[in-house]
Amino acid sequence: MSPKLEQRTQALSQQNLNSFHVDPFGCDPQSVKPLMPIFHWLYKSYFRCKTYGISNIPEGRVIVVANHSGQLPFDGLMIGMAFMLELQKPRLLRGMAERWSAELPFVNTLFARGGTVVGEPSACEELLRREEAVMVFPEGVRGISKLYKDRYQLTDFGHGFARLALKMKAPILPVALVGAEDQAPAIAKLSRLGKWLGAPTGFPIVFPQILPFPLPVRYHIHIGKPMWFHGTGREDESIVDSYVDQTKNQIQKMLDRGLKMRKGVFF
Repeated sequence: MSPKLEQRTQALSQQNLNSFHVDPFGCDPQSVKPLMPIFHWLYKSYFRCKTYGISNIPEGRVIVVANHSGQLPFDGLMIGMAFMLELQKPRLLRGMAERWSAELPFVNTLFARGGTVVGEPSACEELLRREEAVMVFPEGVRGISKLYKDRYQLTDFGHGFARLALKMKAPILPVALVGAEDQAPAIAKLSRLGKWLGAPTGFPIVFPQILPFPLPVRYHIHIGKPMWFHGTGREDESIVDSYVDQTKNQIQKMLDRGLKMRKGVFF
């Protein structure tokens, strides 16, 4: 591990942890320290991530809202690495995982040690009270498992993040990731096989790969300006709908601009 990476990993390990170097959710950055060189290699060399708008990341509590795609969750990992590597003061981005992920052996422990928590509202609220950065994917599994023909078109957003932002007086930071939609193009889904394997949206048939392991596409991570909505979290559904739509529309615009900016899938 390079001295700079070592220093930044150590800085994360000292943030909001108790004397046992864990937090109430089981986060222990030191336990995933052996994996950091791999994550760093994925960010710098495999996906060759280019991050734009890093100065838009505010200090203190913030809800990072991003598009979800790619069959496997490398998108969340790379956005988290951007917060660690690109900021002058690295931040640990706390990802919100689907409930079913907590039932996966080994993976559930790895996620928890790295800072990911099951996306319960109470857990999100506690993290925001601790002035942490929380990352959510409102598309959920619908986004990560979309077919290639539907790439870069956002699916319906859940509303929980908007009510949480209102209740906790936290800004929403829109993030658009261009590249992941092309890493494992799914041309079909096998519903019965997916159900047997426990995959909530079916088993993907990807091309040209045999397995949905990502192609070495280039990731472009676009970070927008914070969006503030004012309220208590108890607003009528129609008001919350408008805030969700504004967030979704902003991310879609960022995706469209990002697609025009890039020179190609691998560039």
